[in-house]
Amino acid sequence: MASMEEDGSVEEKDNNNKKRTKSAIAVAWLTFYNIAMTAGWLVLAMAMMRFYIQKGTHKGLYKSIARTLKFFQTVALVEVGHCAIGIVRTSVIVTGVQVCSRIFMVWFITNSIKQIQNEESVILFLVVWTLTEITRYSFYTFNLLNHLPYFIKWARYNMFIIMYPLGVAGELLTIYAALPFVRKTGMLSMRLPNKYNVSFDYYYFLIIVMLSYIPLFPQLFFHMLRQRRKVLLGEIIVEKDE
Repeated sequence: MASMEEDGSVEEKDNNNKKRTKSAIAVAWLTFYNIAMTAGWLVLAMAMMRFYIQKGTHKGLYKSIARTLKFFQTVALVEVGHCAIGIVRTSVIVTGVQVCSRIFMVWFITNSIKQIQNEESVILFLVVWTLTEITRYSFYTFNLLNHLPYFIKWARYNMFIIMYPLGVAGELLTIYAALPFVRKTGMLSMRLPNKYNVSFDYYYFLIIVMLSYIPLFPQLFFHMLRQRRKVLLGEIIVEKDE
């Protein structure tokens, strides 16, 4: 009969093997997911460039890429699940806010209000999103493969300084452009009296959404600045010390 120490050692080894197996499965899944998302946003980038080269205008661009955009942006909800189950060490709340705000912009603003789809602000946030996501997902992919080129790391932690404010500006201008149409049509609003005895005005809801950018944008932006200092400047300090 094996001693208690031997039993404990065997059990510990089994647990370690299970952890390694789960870790390997998680890495394999995350690698596949990030490669797929990088490819998806590259497809969007090429479709946008091809449309503009052929047409010479941004009008009609959103409609031409809407299906692909809605698919890949909605699939990003999976990332909230990654955080929730712990295979990615990022805040569920931060990830949830970022992903859901994007999905809201796609489904409940741009897709729902066709009159604003040709606004320059729509093209602005689409270009920013596309460049940002290609950089972000390629960063994650190479990082998981342990072959991260420095220029991708540099782009990941520097591009946001310009892209993030531009993306927010595009989103806010798009919501602002939508307000007159929402007010005129009363879309997605509920007026009293009704059988649910509930009142909801989508017009004022959108105004609240715009105001929410005031506290949320600085928090997310400074969070990225802290990450930048930790990843890039931290390495520079270490190199100097050495």
